[in-house]
Amino acid sequence: MRLIRSILFNLGILVITPLFSVLAIVLFPLPAVTHSRIVSSWAYLTMAWLKLTCGLSFRVIGQENIPNHSCIVLSKHQSAWETIAFQTIFPPQIWVMKRSLLWIPFLGWAFAALKAIAIDRAAGREALKQMVDQGMDRLTKGLWVVIFPEGTRIAPGKRGKYHIGGAWLATHTQATVVPVAHNAGEFWRKNSFLKTPGVITVSIGKPIPSAGLKSDALNQMVEEWIESEMLLLKSR
Repeated sequence: MRLIRSILFNLGILVITPLFSVLAIVLFPLPAVTHSRIVSSWAYLTMAWLKLTCGLSFRVIGQENIPNHSCIVLSKHQSAWETIAFQTIFPPQIWVMKRSLLWIPFLGWAFAALKAIAIDRAAGREALKQMVDQGMDRLTKGLWVVIFPEGTRIAPGKRGKYHIGGAWLATHTQATVVPVAHNAGEFWRKNSFLKTPGVITVSIGKPIPSAGLKSDALNQMVEEWIESEMLLLKSR
């Protein structure tokens, strides 16, 4: 039954994703926030379809911690799920991602149209400069910026290296950071076709002002909160 449900879910995604990707490209001239709000309808449809076909939903702890101004989300990364669900939890947003993802047919084109910050990780300090320049531009336009400090999806119970890029962007733009922990990987694992029914828990931490903080200190604060919260999620 889980296999059949997962097949139905993926068939639905194959139908709606190209349509919304084309919509993202066509609506490119619109203001960034309006553009994002319209295109994020894809995420709402996807989450509803995921619940209907696979019986997978979510709950949010700490919703009151979401500020009313543009911020940087630094989150645990376990699954493809959070890249979809965050569009329904947080205000209009863009993501920092590998440049190679822009070449994915339809989905990558939509990322480009939505003004995602695509970086070459091998570029080192030049990549950090690009992230700050484009990050400031997106924040000024009213968009939130979502970054996964570990850089790649990490299996449940594991801990990756927290790269400094997200904290660097925050301290160089004086943006507020919102740390996020979740257990999506327990239900939708990395590169897994099968989805497990259940309720994913997303925990949003208190906002952290970056003013006056060094990048490495901020990065450590975020890592400590997320990893300690991950342990608490196991008991909830």
